[in-house]
Amino acid sequence: MKHGKLILWSLTAALAGFLFGFDTVVINGAEQQFQKLWELSSFLHGLSMSAALWGTVVGSLLGGWPTEKFGRRKTLLWIGALYFISALGSGLAPEKWFFMISRFIGGLGVGVATVAAPLYIAEISPPNIRGRLAGMFQFNIVFGILIAFVSNYLIRKYMHVEIAWRWMLGVEAIPAAIYSIMCFTIPESPRWLIAQGGRREAGKEVFKLINPEMSAQELDDLVSSVENSARDISSGSRFFCKRLKTPIMLAFMIAFFNQLSGINAILYFAQRIFEWTGLGEQAAMLQSVGIGITNLIFTYVGLWLIDKLGRRTLLYIGSFGYIASLGACAWAFSVESYKIVPFCIFAFIAAHAVGQGAVIWVFISEIFPNRYRAAGQSLGSFTHWFFAAGLTLAFPKMAEKLAPSYIFGFFCFMMVLQLIWVRTMVPETKGVKLEEMQEQLTS
Repeated sequence: MKHGKLILWSLTAALAGFLFGFDTVVINGAEQQFQKLWELSSFLHGLSMSAALWGTVVGSLLGGWPTEKFGRRKTLLWIGALYFISALGSGLAPEKWFFMISRFIGGLGVGVATVAAPLYIAEISPPNIRGRLAGMFQFNIVFGILIAFVSNYLIRKYMHVEIAWRWMLGVEAIPAAIYSIMCFTIPESPRWLIAQGGRREAGKEVFKLINPEMSAQELDDLVSSVENSARDISSGSRFFCKRLKTPIMLAFMIAFFNQLSGINAILYFAQRIFEWTGLGEQAAMLQSVGIGITNLIFTYVGLWLIDKLGRRTLLYIGSFGYIASLGACAWAFSVESYKIVPFCIFAFIAAHAVGQGAVIWVFISEIFPNRYRAAGQSLGSFTHWFFAAGLTLAFPKMAEKLAPSYIFGFFCFMMVLQLIWVRTMVPETKGVKLEEMQEQLTS
């Protein structure tokens, strides 16, 4: 296989996304059990549900530092350790504060993963397949989400209900250990070795492994372009400067709109939303498995299309799908036509998977210069998780105070604004070399 090693390395890094998806959604099946066990108020319940997300906010904010300082590979290794500690701590938690701290640690791993993993894959990928390879991170996220839903359903069905939630959270320790071991087999990013480490020959050797068909002259030209891009953008520039304003705003806005669609609120509280329609607990949990399957199928469709149609086109498709599905869901709740709500939710998940879900981590990893890619990825990731944590913290109170039709109506309105943003501001990055993208967006 021409790109066999490249695919294996990309898949290994993308497994951080599997743990990300599993960790963030597995709590969906356990939330009502530990709320009853510890008699949590709506505020403490929201805090416990969002504890991992607040860890993710911190991890994404700080994740650019180890990714730049110690390299992409070492950072990916430590992510697995954070997931492992969190899984054991969450499953064995004796009381609510220990539980929240354990979830926070897992969130740190998720936050750093959303900086290091997509960035690593983008930096080792040729332009013509970069979208699909970097998109493997998102595919593994939704695969992790599906496995979390299935795992929760099976554990709930076959285990004693009082301890089932502990197994739901603790079982993540197994894939976390496997992922950490696999990270020992991947090389360091050649662009980090050259641009940050000053190790031209080491970077050239990795590029040679990635592109065995390249001649010696082509490899020298590629290495020189990376060196020149690092020198060009680092001459007296800070990250928050006028020259980087376009990629900074693009990263912020795509992450902002990603969460203002309501995706994390719906994934975290899917079982509760389905119960609003009159479904019983077991039926609601089974419908949640349907969300995971829908997400996986349409994420695959998005990854198949991302290097064919481009990032901007997928954002268009996703925006129209968001508006239609969220609008229909708001209408269904307002007229109490509950039977169509599950179909509206599945349509919403499909729109997200093809659009924002497939694009966000690829797009952010492409638009920043080599010298500031980790900082840019950190900014986009921090924005994403800040709003995710805020919405998850607020959702239980929203559910108490607002009718579901108003909640879904708000998300629909925000997606109308996203459509306008895509139309007026978003460039196409399909098939463009990273160094060429730097020239286009920072000139």
